[in-house]
Amino acid sequence: MGTEAKLQFLSLINKVCTELESHIGCGEKVLAEFITNLGRESETLDEFDTKLKDNGAEMPDYFVRTLLTIIHAILPPKPKSQGEKKKSEEGKITAFAALAIADDKERAKELEKEILRETRQGKEGLVHITQMAKRRVTNAKDVVKRGQEVFIKVISKSGNKLSLSMKDVDQDTGKDLLPMKKSSEEETNRTNPASANPGPTTRTGLSGIPIVEDITTVPSRRPLKRMSSPEKWEAKQLFASGVLGVRDNPIYDEDGDVLLCHDEGAEEELEIELNEDEPPFLQGQSRYSIDMSPVKIFKNPEGSLSRAAALQSALIKERREVREQQQRTMLDSIPKDLNRPWEDPMPETGERHLAQELRGVGLAAYDMPEWKKEAYGKTITLGQRSKLSIQEQRQTLPIYKLKKELIQAVHDNQVLVVIGETGSGKTTQVTQYLAEAGYTTTGKIGCTQPRRVAAMSVAKRVAEEFGCRLGEEVGYAIRFEDCTGPDTVIKYMTDGMLLREILVDENLSQYSVIMLDEAHERTIHTDVLFGLLKQLVKRRPDLRLIVTSATLDAEKFSGYFFNCNIFTIPGRTFPVEILYTKQPESDYLDAALITVLQIHLTEPEGDILLFLTGQEEIDHACQSLFERMKGLGKNVPELIILPVYSALPSEMQSRIFDPAPPGKRKVVVATNIAEASLTIDGIFYVIDPGFAKQNVYNPKQGLDSLVITPISQASAKQRAGRAGRTGPGKCYRLYTESSYRNEMSPTSIPEIQRINLGLTTLTMKAMGINDLLSFDFMDPPSPQALVSAMEQLYSLGALDEEGLLTKLGRKMAEFPLDPPLSKMLLASVDLKCSDEILTIIAMIQTQNIFYRPREKQAQADQKRAKFFQPEGDHLTLLAVYEAWKAKNFSGPWCFENFVQSRSLRRAQDVRKQLLTIMDKYKLEVVSAGKDFTSIQKAIAAGFFFHAARKDPQEGYRTLVENQSVYIHPSSALFQRQPDWVVYHELVMTTKEYMREVTVIDPKWLVALAPRFFKVADPTKMSKRKRQERIEPLYDRYHEPNSWRLRYAQPVGADSSIPCKDQQQAFAEVVIDVLKDLITIWLNNCIGNDVFIIFHCVFILLMLVTEGGTAIAIFIRCFADKEGISDEFRQKLYIKFPRGAIATIAGMQTYDYILAMKEQSQSMELFDDSITSSDESTDFESPEKSTLVSQFICQGQKRDQSMIHPSQLRNLSSV
Repeated sequence: MGTEAKLQFLSLINKVCTELESHIGCGEKVLAEFITNLGRESETLDEFDTKLKDNGAEMPDYFVRTLLTIIHAILPPKPKSQGEKKKSEEGKITAFAALAIADDKERAKELEKEILRETRQGKEGLVHITQMAKRRVTNAKDVVKRGQEVFIKVISKSGNKLSLSMKDVDQDTGKDLLPMKKSSEEETNRTNPASANPGPTTRTGLSGIPIVEDITTVPSRRPLKRMSSPEKWEAKQLFASGVLGVRDNPIYDEDGDVLLCHDEGAEEELEIELNEDEPPFLQGQSRYSIDMSPVKIFKNPEGSLSRAAALQSALIKERREVREQQQRTMLDSIPKDLNRPWEDPMPETGERHLAQELRGVGLAAYDMPEWKKEAYGKTITLGQRSKLSIQEQRQTLPIYKLKKELIQAVHDNQVLVVIGETGSGKTTQVTQYLAEAGYTTTGKIGCTQPRRVAAMSVAKRVAEEFGCRLGEEVGYAIRFEDCTGPDTVIKYMTDGMLLREILVDENLSQYSVIMLDEAHERTIHTDVLFGLLKQLVKRRPDLRLIVTSATLDAEKFSGYFFNCNIFTIPGRTFPVEILYTKQPESDYLDAALITVLQIHLTEPEGDILLFLTGQEEIDHACQSLFERMKGLGKNVPELIILPVYSALPSEMQSRIFDPAPPGKRKVVVATNIAEASLTIDGIFYVIDPGFAKQNVYNPKQGLDSLVITPISQASAKQRAGRAGRTGPGKCYRLYTESSYRNEMSPTSIPEIQRINLGLTTLTMKAMGINDLLSFDFMDPPSPQALVSAMEQLYSLGALDEEGLLTKLGRKMAEFPLDPPLSKMLLASVDLKCSDEILTIIAMIQTQNIFYRPREKQAQADQKRAKFFQPEGDHLTLLAVYEAWKAKNFSGPWCFENFVQSRSLRRAQDVRKQLLTIMDKYKLEVVSAGKDFTSIQKAIAAGFFFHAARKDPQEGYRTLVENQSVYIHPSSALFQRQPDWVVYHELVMTTKEYMREVTVIDPKWLVALAPRFFKVADPTKMSKRKRQERIEPLYDRYHEPNSWRLRYAQPVGADSSIPCKDQQQAFAEVVIDVLKDLITIWLNNCIGNDVFIIFHCVFILLMLVTEGGTAIAIFIRCFADKEGISDEFRQKLYIKFPRGAIATIAGMQTYDYILAMKEQSQSMELFDDSITSSDESTDFESPEKSTLVSQFICQGQKRDQSMIHPSQLRNLSSV
């Protein structure tokens, strides 16, 4: 070991000693050296943690991660020998055999060819000229043209020759004008009641779901809603009293103007439960066999940053609840009958004027909040961005001076890593330099972006610099939108689009250069592309691969790509002063706003950049800043407040790039998009609270959720660098330096390790990649996440019993949709409702269909309610699109109905793209008409994972995890509350709300997803029923839980007790919730104490609303009183052992008693019995003695009658 290496080793040992001393209080050098050696021998965190535990050193996860990061930063892990590597890989393969199936690209190609053969190899036939039209035709060219698509029907078959007819088919709709009766055996069996197989036939469709072929007509009306007995009685009384009319009857048919017959027979309740049979290829590996916990995204879950994130989440929820309450209060304050002042001939003074004003609420033009008016509502004269021409601006970029060197580096290296600060010009200039150098002669130059907006905006800028129209030589491609042409040579696209191109052409033969831009963001698609392109450059020596990043983690990228060369673009950065807080900030949002005002009032000129986590935080911050600036008066310089988040229109986002006018300052409040994707000049001050929102997947629950988490050290450095682009700047970090070093991980957790891998796994399977364990990921995902994804795909029918891709799975992979949506679309083809499902999927992909202006909320809600459908939100979205279509896609119609015209146009584009894929594979696009049941079935076929059942107590319970969820207030089903639903997604606001909800029949779940659900065994009690609580009908005369109390008559002192040998008495207390009968045996000699204990039990049962085991603890307190025999005390302790847990508001008994103790000091008399079961309670103190004696007197005075809980509260105040 050289001198330098020894110094590094000593420095490392010193650091490890310091960490051990601060965390476990033992910083011995020998221990530090031992742990360092273990860390160097470990390649992964799990391996290091396992070695520590094997040696008896179990430590918190965050501390293990910290130690490994420190060790690997100075001493990289030792390369394992071939034997060790093989042993490690064999262990993984044994544990997760389903992830190590051999790759089979030939099978994937065969599947693709088979699908294409099915769609392309149609039958050929001839149409005689007499069968072309009903009129006489002398020349076929008078009726058809070459290449024209026509509808035909087969009229006869002779061998392989088909005779066809055009005149018997409507050429506009394809409807058969002269339907012919089939004579096949199948048809005979289907129509002949006397046949061997009477009734409808069932076949398996394209999507794998059973299809019942019935000749009965398609239903022309919605199915009737089944009413419960109380609902029928209420409806009957309302009709009889005249409150409701005939048209209000649920069984009224609007089309026929009659009352329909309703089946009065009670339908037997169907009990459904999860099918826990493991897939054959996942035996011992599925969620029933292994622990699937969510990804740990906090380095130190107990640290100040984690606590601040939790607090801010709670504050966001609280602010949202306050806002909703204010809205409800405002709406409740508006009189409901605004016509009354005009009906009254002599109204009170001003009453009509008030009604007129209230009628006008919401009818005025949309009024933005005041801070938005200041930022966007009025014209602000901002400074000019630049007086230079486009070519002069290009020459000022740092990369311009290195143009020749860059082109030479690309020529000399097949793979090149390019490092440059944001704004150095690498995204816009590298592609142009390579095009000018002649790389477009052999193929296109492709550049990937992690965000849709970035791909579009960069392509627009490059087209402007290149001197062409967007879509010609320079274009872009994002999901559902392709703006390229045959002349396109520079193509910007999202990383997901390039992944889909590899699915079609694994060699990317039309590209000469691929540039992975913003690789440091490590999206899931980028990580998969890393592995695929690493294999591709071996097969294609002519392909050039460029990986660009704005951060300094180039060594990792270089090491992954065969230790390739690194090309660094020096940035024009200035020094940045880093300022930390002295103490942790619990409310980082309020601290950030104070810091903004402090900078504005005390610091020299220069714009401010504030990083927050999302739209809700940003809007709240902008509103608060505006109000605080307003309170400071007009003497303070103006502060221009500009938000940035993805939901803002592009014209509003572009305002952040304009310089502030002289004498004014702008503050840009942005999400982490401003870290690297946006370049904002003029920023001198950065405020970094240290948080961002991350999408995290829980494989156990199968849910994605956005969580506020601390950022990484790399992100913190990136944020600080934003302040040093124009001149020397300052970065205010609203966390301590200790938090930065100990609570922030060095780099962000890659997306592939924290989100759902369903679509990624399906795509890789479609490419023939079955061995997911051996795939060369830069940071491999957890095997548990991959197993969860494969289990989901198996349930959808995309994988077979061997874990290989099915025909259905291959078709699903063709659609740029999540697997449930793809399955839903393919199921709709079988259910003859694909036209409607296409529209619904397009509307789901486009968020924010409705808008709800602050000043017109009531009117917007009324308009929205007109589209509500009783089947749910999916059909409501369909109704909106169909109404827009009926109005010829009118913009004014959208304005009148509070619908975002931009969103509907986006949905129209998405629909066209999906229609193109449907046409490519010759999938039928058929309308279901009024058969809404088929549409509901298709939705359930894709989203059966998200089934929920109505909970008798409150809300709904999911079938997968029995999680409590609620229908969102904006849903069409919010007031209906059906028994069974499926939902598109869960959103967490004040509660777990279901979005896009549709009513289903529980029978469909078993029929459409037999691998996931099954009918419960009627001879056994299901899990759900075992957990269900008895809920009585509402009784207006009694307390809600009064029915629970059933007790025996109390035994008094003078009572004659008919017990064996007159030696024992007994009392029985029934506890309903626990379904237990607790018997307390009392010794007869204790006399009056029997009466006292009975009444104590009685009172406590009234106080306890759930469960009842808590009374055991209380009785033990009285059991220690003088005069109570040892025999009673002994039996009581046996019956109720110490540590019994009561189901009281979800708390343990001890917690419940402590809570009561805080309310009243008199509860101290109960506390001693909990702390020790062997020591008797001290009743000799005057205070306690007085209380007990009064308690006894109260019990004797009331004799055997009931003591009300208020009596106990009164006694407690003594």
